[in-house]
Amino acid sequence: MFKKTWKQIKILIILIIILVCLPHSILPHRTDNTGNYDLESYKKLNESERRLIEFKDDDEAMKLKIIQLDIINNSRKRSNASPVNLDILASRVANKICREAAVNEYLGHWNMAGEEPYLRYAFAGGYDHVSENAYGEWSSDKYYKSSQVISSMMKTGHGKFMAERAPDDGHKENIIDKSHNFVGIGYYLEGKQFRYYEEFIDRYLKFENIPGEVKVGEPCNITIKTDGNSFLYFITIYRENWPQPLTPAQISKKGSYRDYTNEEYKDMTAWDLSKYRNGTIYKIPLTFSEEGLYYIQIFSDKKEITKPASLNTKGKTPESGIVLKVKR
Repeated sequence: MFKKTWKQIKILIILIIILVCLPHSILPHRTDNTGNYDLESYKKLNESERRLIEFKDDDEAMKLKIIQLDIINNSRKRSNASPVNLDILASRVANKICREAAVNEYLGHWNMAGEEPYLRYAFAGGYDHVSENAYGEWSSDKYYKSSQVISSMMKTGHGKFMAERAPDDGHKENIIDKSHNFVGIGYYLEGKQFRYYEEFIDRYLKFENIPGEVKVGEPCNITIKTDGNSFLYFITIYRENWPQPLTPAQISKKGSYRDYTNEEYKDMTAWDLSKYRNGTIYKIPLTFSEEGLYYIQIFSDKKEITKPASLNTKGKTPESGIVLKVKR
């Protein structure tokens, strides 16, 4: 009896040793029930994304961003906010602004073409709502460039955001906003400059047939698909002139940005929008009377409203960041 039992124990010990010594690459990848992808899944998404390909992350950068994603989600967890997934396109948008900001030695939410975050994300092909955090460091001596240094500096940048106190805690509030479900992570370290940007995304709608450019007075349509559990509640369309170039000094002085413009072009109410619904799909007709950029914010609600009523978007999350170019 003892010999048999001892033999079974030895077999068990050998199996444990084999499992411990096996390379991680042949063990199952760790996943959880939050909907987060594992590293291999993110790498596949990175390979399949063709937009902003010149700002694509290599495998080492993807590993660093997965580590940083855990840090971001731990911050959100402490505030009872659900975890966010890493967004590949938003990460490339972040990489692009990080590189430009570091090379030209500025820090801000505009690029040198004069584009705010929602314009930069839209021009890259994004249709969802984006909210940006920006962090930078610089030194009189060159930084030592390594994965460990980059990871540490990203962690420091995020920690600075989380250390903010009201009323000057906009970056922290952005991180723990419960409406976000994706984030883009970007960094750039070269010479004496380091930049780190977080691009939080609100993605709840699907979009089809969004024109990149339309002519003044020419009818067009945008197609919006809901998840079947919500209905379009309100649409606000803002107009702005074409962006004007900015110098690094001008950008650094501008501070925070607004998620809208001073010129509100058009509002569409829930009962107006209900007329364009077919099942879960809305086909919204639009016409623009003047040249410029038109920023479209869409809000939804669990209840469909088909008759005039009191509406209020306060506290509601914009679920789109569509930008249309209108020319003559």
